[in-house]
Amino acid sequence: MTIELEQSPFLSIVSEGRIRHTLRLMGRPEDARLTQEVAREVCERTGSAAALDGSIASIGSQYVLVLRGRSCATGDVLDEEQAQATRKEDVLNVLSSISSKFRVHLGESLATVQQHDAPLAEATTPSLEALRAYSAGLKIAETSGGTAAVPFLKRALEIDPKFAMADSLLGRVYGDLGESELSAESSAKAYELRDRSSDEERYWIDASYEKQVTGNLDKAGQICELWIQTYPRALAPHGFLSGNISLVRGDYQKAIQEAKVALAMDPDFGVGYSNLVVSDLALGRTDEAMKMLQQAAEHRVEMPDFIIQRYMIAFLNGDKADMDREVAEAQGKPAAEEWMANSEGYVLAYSGRLQEGRKMSGRAEELALGADQKETVALYKTEAASREALFGNVAVARQEALSALRLSRSRDVEYGAAFALALSGESRQIQSVVDELSVRFPQDTKVRFAYGPTLRALLALNHNNPSKAIELLDAAIPYEDGVRATGSELLIGAGTLHPVYVRGLAYLVKHQGSDAAREFQKILDHPGIVLSEPIGAVARLQLARAYDLAGDREKARSAYRDFLVLSKSENTDVPLLRGARSEYLKHH
Repeated sequence: MTIELEQSPFLSIVSEGRIRHTLRLMGRPEDARLTQEVAREVCERTGSAAALDGSIASIGSQYVLVLRGRSCATGDVLDEEQAQATRKEDVLNVLSSISSKFRVHLGESLATVQQHDAPLAEATTPSLEALRAYSAGLKIAETSGGTAAVPFLKRALEIDPKFAMADSLLGRVYGDLGESELSAESSAKAYELRDRSSDEERYWIDASYEKQVTGNLDKAGQICELWIQTYPRALAPHGFLSGNISLVRGDYQKAIQEAKVALAMDPDFGVGYSNLVVSDLALGRTDEAMKMLQQAAEHRVEMPDFIIQRYMIAFLNGDKADMDREVAEAQGKPAAEEWMANSEGYVLAYSGRLQEGRKMSGRAEELALGADQKETVALYKTEAASREALFGNVAVARQEALSALRLSRSRDVEYGAAFALALSGESRQIQSVVDELSVRFPQDTKVRFAYGPTLRALLALNHNNPSKAIELLDAAIPYEDGVRATGSELLIGAGTLHPVYVRGLAYLVKHQGSDAAREFQKILDHPGIVLSEPIGAVARLQLARAYDLAGDREKARSAYRDFLVLSKSENTDVPLLRGARSEYLKHH
């Protein structure tokens, strides 16, 4: 019935998650039975207009279905529909029939009911068992996370392989888990079957397809805008727009606007708070980001993302005690513990403690492998490879990058591995990766405006053509302030501002110190985007070299000191640290 009524552009169904949250506020168990009295109180607390209750009773071989709507304010019956199904197989058709009558009696025009009223068997599945498995998966995804929901969604698809929305939701779950190839596979299958869905579900499927398969974020954004026009009460398009679509493009004001709209619709929408935190940090508004997390806590909304975000804010504030507190908070919470291990690896590498960072990244890989998330393991390896390459550990960087490519050939893994290899001076494999990404993802926003230009520019640098590198990076300018926004990388900022860093390297090679300094300063001016990615630390050293080239000895000396103070490691095996100390002593 929820699926049926959500076809209406004028009705908004309170989510299961918000109902559970409201029951907690009422001092009741999350799974408390919604009697008429309890439902009316939930109805009032959520600012809803009506509470619906329904029943199915068997009389001999037939089934009697009843749907009743009561006013939250008065308890009066607004409408009651009753119908009979002669056999079990007819139940879904009867549900569709009484739903349509109910919408008309609540005041919706017959024209819109007819326009948005796909029969339930066509809009979802003709199988009650498949629908039951899907509903269980949806509920578990909200309460226990995506990993626990996967078996239920797979079961729904085993029963009905043409269940489009089950495939699309599975694609979304895989995407949230960082498994982009599995996500694309399920999202593409849902797109092929999108005629077997309701009008609103088709918007979801189309937007997910552009996000997860083609990567065309402009198209995904256009679909979401049309979705909002048709279904002004729909929450999901605002969630999509406030997330990857706006964040990858660096349009943080749009992300904030959409997240606030979503939270106005549902104050318990955790993703809305998370997207606001990411946007506020990117804009340098750390205090505002912390207020959002406090507001989520006041609403008793908690997600693994929030633990990592609090950890990152503590890192930006230099608050070791708060960082340790969040590390302890993450223990025993599967997703949070894995992400935290990887985040700790980043922080350790940021200060030059690469060996300790490797151990923590290895721990994150173990946890991801235990959850059978091979692509996530590969992503962690590419991140480790990039860190090693930035600090000049060429052999380790190559080893990690090649190990990642053996596990996965996803878009983000191929880019991350190629970036590390290119920084390490490799060129032979890079061109084939660039060509392959361009062929596989011709519409992909990140490939066209970030990954491709960055890798081609590094290739040009490796062939001693800095002018060509700078020219190639012009394509990245509109998007270079965006975040990479893939799984846990959305939380730690991995892969951000790479075009800016490479452009700075190109200016260094051209001996244009002032231009190089401008690029590296951009990185230092955006700590809330870079967060703990070591590119933020290494940029200080490159800034010192740029000032040196420009003849500004005082600024160069200050930048060298900043880098050496930041790099707490005394490890002389780190080539970049060893070189930086030598340069500082030699020239200053």
